[in-house]
Amino acid sequence: MADKPAPKPDAKPAPAAQGDFPLPDVGVLARNMVEVGKKTGKLVGDYMNRKGQTQGVGVVDPLNVGTAFIDLATKLIHDPKRILDAQARLFQQHLTLWKNVGRRLMGEDYETVFPAPKNDKRFKDAAWTENTVFDFIKQSYLLTANWLQETVEGVDGLDDKERKKIGFYTKQFVDALSPTNFVLTNPEVLKETLRTNGENLVRGITHIIEDLERGKGRLAIRQVDETKFKVGENLATTPGKVVYQNDLMQLLQYSPTTDEVYERPLLIIPPWINKFYILDMKPENSFIRWAVAQGYTLFVVSWVNPDQRLSQKAFDDYLTEGFYEAVDAVCKAADTDELNVIGYCIGGTVTAAGLAHMAAKKDARVKSVTFFTSQVDFTEAGDLSVFIDDEQLNSMEAQMKAQGGYLDGGAMATTFNMLRSNDLIWSFVVNNYLMGRDPMAFDLLYWNSDTTRMPVAMHLQYLRDCYRDNLLAQGKMTLANVKIDLTKVKIPVFLQSSKEDHIAPAKSVYKATKLFKGDVTFMMAGSGHIAGVVNPPAANKYQYWSRETLAPTLDTWREGATETPGSWWPYWDKWLAPKSGKKVKARTPGAGKLKAIEDAPGAYVKMK
Repeated sequence: MADKPAPKPDAKPAPAAQGDFPLPDVGVLARNMVEVGKKTGKLVGDYMNRKGQTQGVGVVDPLNVGTAFIDLATKLIHDPKRILDAQARLFQQHLTLWKNVGRRLMGEDYETVFPAPKNDKRFKDAAWTENTVFDFIKQSYLLTANWLQETVEGVDGLDDKERKKIGFYTKQFVDALSPTNFVLTNPEVLKETLRTNGENLVRGITHIIEDLERGKGRLAIRQVDETKFKVGENLATTPGKVVYQNDLMQLLQYSPTTDEVYERPLLIIPPWINKFYILDMKPENSFIRWAVAQGYTLFVVSWVNPDQRLSQKAFDDYLTEGFYEAVDAVCKAADTDELNVIGYCIGGTVTAAGLAHMAAKKDARVKSVTFFTSQVDFTEAGDLSVFIDDEQLNSMEAQMKAQGGYLDGGAMATTFNMLRSNDLIWSFVVNNYLMGRDPMAFDLLYWNSDTTRMPVAMHLQYLRDCYRDNLLAQGKMTLANVKIDLTKVKIPVFLQSSKEDHIAPAKSVYKATKLFKGDVTFMMAGSGHIAGVVNPPAANKYQYWSRETLAPTLDTWREGATETPGSWWPYWDKWLAPKSGKKVKARTPGAGKLKAIEDAPGAYVKMK
């Protein structure tokens, strides 16, 4: 009988399991480890070559982290008692942990010293609880990470900005050192390595090489299988037309699905940091499709993905060529001089500035405004504020000018990913590189990776005037030759915030209630910056909090607020409908004074 050909490493089944962990084929495992070593050696060699080519270029500490931690170290050195107390506390916690592990090994009753939070997805594998060794590793890590964060944040003598920066980067550090990020201390990865004889690590190192090549030397971690999505085919599919465009934006008008519509059209000003189709993903979760079905003549701005040619476009230009020209075009297309507006995130910031500008000019066309997770007072702007100081802004300016006058979309994506590093960075390191799996096909992650660039003039003006100096809230910002005073905005205002929003925290959004002087309605949705907004009624997910009256602070407002399960969209619709005028015959895109240029979603949103 002829010998059977030897199976390939990825096809050879592992021997029978011993406990929870399978026994590998030692020979195949060794060959795969050699392959991993070869590929790792190539990676290191390529890295050293790139380092040699770029040595001396750029700044050593572009995020200005070193200065903050030097200040922290100085404060600690001058307070030795705090160091000794912190070390004693850590020692006592670890001693308690060891005692409980000993009881568990002896079969006695024991108590978990530091359980993982219920929402911490890193430790979902059963071995983290059922296996004594991995349970000890988990608890040891969690209590040490918590101790470190509490220690550095409790140091006296730091100003609030410095303390926030130190706390943020300490969390980045402890997240990076999680045992879930290493082969031998992650039971799920270890089992997969033994089961596949190390083939997962061979695939993982291949993924790293591919991501480095795709990022041209920068590790561009793939979050999604991009081949499964195409804008205009299975994303952003609500029918409509582009009816106006200029250098900065296209204006989309959507086809009606009702015989009659409200007289006042509705214009959405989305953020230009991301693409507008977060509001028009799949039909079942599309806010745009849903709003059209409620009888609104809907217009949406689709911002251009700017390049070097538009590098000197400033915040003023986004006001005049974006907000104002969109308002003018909507009035012309719908043959009206009245409309309602929605501003989302930074689109809400420019909308607020635009309304104040209109108030100064006695322009009363906008009759109500809704803000989705938008900030106008930046005194408590959340974790993004750790990136805003003179050193970092100057470094960013030099970087943007060196690459042609814009901030690369990948750099912006990295910043936002750091706000949720365990979900948006380390989970993909584990999945792609340690487990050796391909990223999944998830529409939200595709949108998240479909990045946009920022013109240097606009971006730095926005960060300095709003985030750093808070000029907009103080009435000290001048745009298009008009001093912006938000207290002059006296139309009805609907403020939507999200409970777990790290980009526009609810406490920050609430500050707008003190600035606008019209009838202000504030509401808080469950979840975060995206899922808190995109929550269709049919999904029956999350909840929202509402209250008829305002209160001095968000905390006191919440004490009297009513929690309602499900989507807040119908609640908002009840607010907007009475402000939208009578019903008129439905308007067809391109049938009015503005003719159709092309089908929605248009060309601008497809620009890479």
